Amino acid sequence: MEQEFERIITHNDFDGVASAAICSYMYDIDTIVFTGPNSITRSEILVTEGDIVCDLPYPLVAGLWFDHHAGNLVEVQLRGIDPGTIPGAFADKLSCCRVVYDHFSKEESLPDDFRVLAEEADIIDSFGYTSVEDWRRETPAKRIDWAIKAPGTTREKHRFLRNLVALLRDTSIEEASREHWIAERVAASLKQEEWMRRIIRQISSFLPEDQHGEIVVLDMTGFHVREKIIKNLALLDFPQALAFLEIQPLYQHGVRSNDLSISMSLSLNMNGRSHGKDVGEILRELNLGDGHAGAGAGTIVSSTRVEMIKKKQAVVTKVFEIWKSQPIEKPK
Repeated sequence: MEQEFERIITHNDFDGVASAAICSYMYDIDTIVFTGPNSITRSEILVTEGDIVCDLPYPLVAGLWFDHHAGNLVEVQLRGIDPGTIPGAFADKLSCCRVVYDHFSKEESLPDDFRVLAEEADIIDSFGYTSVEDWRRETPAKRIDWAIKAPGTTREKHRFLRNLVALLRDTSIEEASREHWIAERVAASLKQEEWMRRIIRQISSFLPEDQHGEIVVLDMTGFHVREKIIKNLALLDFPQALAFLEIQPLYQHGVRSNDLSISMSLSLNMNGRSHGKDVGEILRELNLGDGHAGAGAGTIVSSTRVEMIKKKQAVVTKVFEIWKSQPIEKPK
């Protein structure tokens, strides 16, 4: 008898939504849970064999697991689990949606809208744009991504994301992008981006040894409340940048802790180049977190504020050292 699944647990970004839309179509599932990698790693969400997990670390158990992050696969292997025994699919591809699409398209012919969805997820999740103009150009997929990033409470966003999964399951990206409730969030997101750019100008810096301005350091630890930014917006003010490194305070139950989140991504100046830069490898080498070549995230744990300040500076310096040790161009 074929396994029946009750929920889809997925990442709360475009790739996670797109992955969930295809899984929802395949198994007629309407219950969707959205979360981030840390919630899975810390076992904050109970996952059972009745759940499909997308674009997240492998939990203790799952009915199906779909992912594309190399570090998550390494973690599975370190736990002594043979990845081949986990139902679902893992592949080193540009998006989890691509992994999901390729997996199910082997079983049956999928709607062409899902092929387009996977193509757009590949671009958005890998930040695979060819220029700043290409990135800022308004397209149906970009409108959906802007809508996902709009400000609001967690409850509001999750309600929106559940509706969006159903919409992308049943219609094309182009049709979905024309919905009035999408347009409202797009307008709010673009307004928020203007605020983010002002913050970015305040907090951006470079290490003294970074003479060419390769890595823009976005240090948010001076804010008393959490401020959200989109790292890549720094490219509009620092067009020469090759990568962005963001450091944010972590909050527990609304109270600022001594721990920091760190996230890094390549700028689109690296797109189309044969380079050896690997953000995920930098974070794994420092034992901070995980990711893929183009982007990654992790946590800096400290017991006191003094320790946090010391570790923050040490990590930024070490990130730049490893970055410089990776080749800017792959040898021919």
